[in-house]
Amino acid sequence: MRIIRVFPRRTSMTPTDNYAFVGEPPMFRPEADQVHVSCTFTWDIKQALHLVDSWRQYYPTVRIGGPVFGKSIDEAEFTPGIYVRSGVTFTTRGCNNQCPFCLVSKREGHLYHLWNFANGNIIQDNNILQADKSHWDKVIQMLRTQKQVEFSGGLEARLLTDQHAADIRSLHLKQVFLACDNRAALKPLQVAVKRLQLPIRKARCYVLIAYNGESISEARERLEDVYRAGALPFAQLYQPPDKLIEYSKEWKGLARTFSRPAATLAEMKTRIN
Repeated sequence: MRIIRVFPRRTSMTPTDNYAFVGEPPMFRPEADQVHVSCTFTWDIKQALHLVDSWRQYYPTVRIGGPVFGKSIDEAEFTPGIYVRSGVTFTTRGCNNQCPFCLVSKREGHLYHLWNFANGNIIQDNNILQADKSHWDKVIQMLRTQKQVEFSGGLEARLLTDQHAADIRSLHLKQVFLACDNRAALKPLQVAVKRLQLPIRKARCYVLIAYNGESISEARERLEDVYRAGALPFAQLYQPPDKLIEYSKEWKGLARTFSRPAATLAEMKTRIN
């Protein structure tokens, strides 16, 4: 079956093949049996519903779905390269944590294993370190057949053991993402970075900023502390599930500087020197 996939906005995970589109139907459209509009963020629902009407002018069968509607990827549904770009795979879904700023546990429930997961070099699991050791070993065995391996879902620093770190270093590794969403997470991050023993360009860290009344100066200080711990920060401006916050130029500038490696390295060079 030929399926066109349509997305309200482009992200780093959006597929790039000839049957993947962002936004309105183009002038030249491929023949297809169905169109699937996929929506991830709550604030894109209105646009996604509009896209259903737009694409329905040209194709009789147009469906809408995605994580925002409570339709998570499971073992039976997930096919690499369809709703996320080629190379991305999921080996677990859900998370046992219930962080107030995160929707994963609400949408997907407690962590569960996808034992027959697809091969891929980009692990997008929400919290793979909560998986059983046998599952982790199976994932590592698969990843040893891959190049440019990424753990892009984010590893929970406090769960990272010496064995995890050794397994990760044994791979043909591109980068690993950790997380530091508040001040309390800084110490576990420092310990995890020391265990990983990776160059700073391979040790990345998601840093939630502007949450729960955090000021720009507080956010900057935490971002710089993440860098000093030995990880390149990837700043993420907090967005609540029910609306899209339009941040000030100053907030956007901070997030932009600390989400691009070259800009972060240049900024921190001036700070350290």
